[in-house]
Amino acid sequence: MKKYVVITGASSGIGYDIAKEFANLNKNLVLLGRRKEKLDVLKEEILFVNNNIDIKIFCYDLSKEKNVYSFYNELKDIVIEVFINNAGFGYVKDVVDQDLNVISNMIDLNIRALTILSTLFVKDYCDVKNAQLINVSSIGGYSPSKSSISYCATKFFVSSFSEGLNKELKILGKELRVKILAPSATKTEFMKKAKQIDEFSYSGNFNTSKDIAKYAILLYNSDKELGIVDKDFNFVLKDGIFPFRKELTSKGE
Repeated sequence: MKKYVVITGASSGIGYDIAKEFANLNKNLVLLGRRKEKLDVLKEEILFVNNNIDIKIFCYDLSKEKNVYSFYNELKDIVIEVFINNAGFGYVKDVVDQDLNVISNMIDLNIRALTILSTLFVKDYCDVKNAQLINVSSIGGYSPSKSSISYCATKFFVSSFSEGLNKELKILGKELRVKILAPSATKTEFMKKAKQIDEFSYSGNFNTSKDIAKYAILLYNSDKELGIVDKDFNFVLKDGIFPFRKELTSKGE
């Protein structure tokens, strides 16, 4: 029976290169993005190197809630071994100057879509041995920064939700493991969209999307909960950072 790795936000950047890395492991792929032409190019590039795997392409805008459910429903007949929630975008602007429509879309994609897909996957695969859910957060999901407060807050949710979910599943004796990939600034299209500009030039020793994709594989192969790129752009595997309580105190605190 064929098994698949699902990757959202696969049409560019980190998701694009994560797809290539899993293809190198001979994994069949489900690729989700908004730009079909980009996904078609990715599929051709992968199959040129390895035509023994199967690749399925889906095009949805996951910032629309109905599309999130439609996408997952299309996966019902597919056996998934890894689900990677990578789709998301940033917004670099002081809160006093932010466009609330952009903020709303960012929350819908970075939080709502990820939470729905994670929950649906957990419900279906919590008892499947070796199943993994990998949610892409950010170093900003552990340390907020000026002009990115709202974006970092969405990633704080991703990190906290994912770390807590993994521990909860362990307590319940479930097989599924949840992991967090937390890149730092990376040379991708991210900053162009975050700053809402046509061009952006990176200066400095930043990771590339290919670097982050290789880190994703290290996280996938590890027994650690978190793979994070630190302020010096070094990749570190570790157990989760946030404290976790098994239950509320008697005072409801």
